[in-house]
Amino acid sequence: MGKSSNATLVILAFFAIYVIWGSTYLLNKIAVLELPPFMLASFRFTTAGLLIFLWAKLMGINMAVSRKQLWNTIIAGFLFLSFGNGVVVWALKYVDTGFAALEISAQPLIILLLMWILQGKKIQPMSIIGVILGFIGIYLLVSQKQVITKEGSVMGMIMIFACMLSWGYGSLFVGKADLPSNYFVNTGYQMFTGGIILALMSLGFGEQWSSPVDWSGKVQLVMVLLVIFGSILAFTSFNYLLKTVSPEKVATSTYVNPIVALILGWYFLEEKITMQSIIAAVVLLTGVYFINTKKSLAIFARFKK
Repeated sequence: MGKSSNATLVILAFFAIYVIWGSTYLLNKIAVLELPPFMLASFRFTTAGLLIFLWAKLMGINMAVSRKQLWNTIIAGFLFLSFGNGVVVWALKYVDTGFAALEISAQPLIILLLMWILQGKKIQPMSIIGVILGFIGIYLLVSQKQVITKEGSVMGMIMIFACMLSWGYGSLFVGKADLPSNYFVNTGYQMFTGGIILALMSLGFGEQWSSPVDWSGKVQLVMVLLVIFGSILAFTSFNYLLKTVSPEKVATSTYVNPIVALILGWYFLEEKITMQSIIAAVVLLTGVYFINTKKSLAIFARFKK
C-alpha cells in the first residue's frame, strides 16, 4: 500500500512540474496584459508565502530560522523570484509564452557555463556537444525575423537571458548556502521575502496598484491558479522530487515545460508556432539533454572506441 501510494505521489509531483509549471507562462501572460508585472508577481509570491506560513503553523512545523539562514533565504528569494521570475513576467508583455519558455529551457546550459567560469568545473565532452547545440538552438530561436521586428521583443529576450543568469547563480548559491533544513519553511521564506522585494521594485517603477476586487474575473482566477498551483503545489512537488528521485529525472521538466507552454500559447492565445521555432526547439532541447545526461561519459567512451 505504502509503495503504490508513494508511486502515485511521484506521478502527481511530476504532473505538477511538467504541466502546471508549463502552464504558468500562459497564466502570467493573461494576467500581465491587465496588471503591472512586478505588482502581479509580488501579489503571487507574498500571498503564497503567507499561505505556506499559515499551513506550517497549523501543521505545527517550527518556522524558526537563524539570522544567517534568513539572510540566505532573502538572497535566494531575490535571485529566483524577485529578479529571476518577476522580470520574466515583465518580459512576457513583449514576447510570446512559448518563445519565453523555449529560451528558458537553456537554463542548464547557463548553469554549466557559470560552474565553469565561477568554480573552474571542467566541462565533460558530451556536455561540450550540448553547449554547442544549445547555442545553435538559441540562435535559431532568436534570429527569426518575426521575433526581431516585433516591438520590445529584443529587450524582452535580453531581460529573460538576465533572469536565466540570476536563476543560474541562485542555483549555485543555494547549493552551498546555509538554508532552513525544512524545504517547506525554506520555500515560505523565499516566496514571502521575494514578494516583498517585488513590491519595492513595483513602487520604485511607479506601478499603479489595484485591489483584487477590481480585477476581471479571468485575472482573479489566474491569480488563484498561480498562487495555489503554480507556486505552492509545483514548488513543493519540485522539492519533494529532488529528495525522492534522481536530479536528472527532475531535470526532464526542462524539456516538457516549453512544449506545454508552446501548445497552450497556440491554443488559447493563438500564438504562431513557426517551423524555425520547432527546429530551434529540437536542437536546443537535444543540447540540454546532452548536458543533463549522466551517461554522457560512458556514451562518449564507447563512441571513441
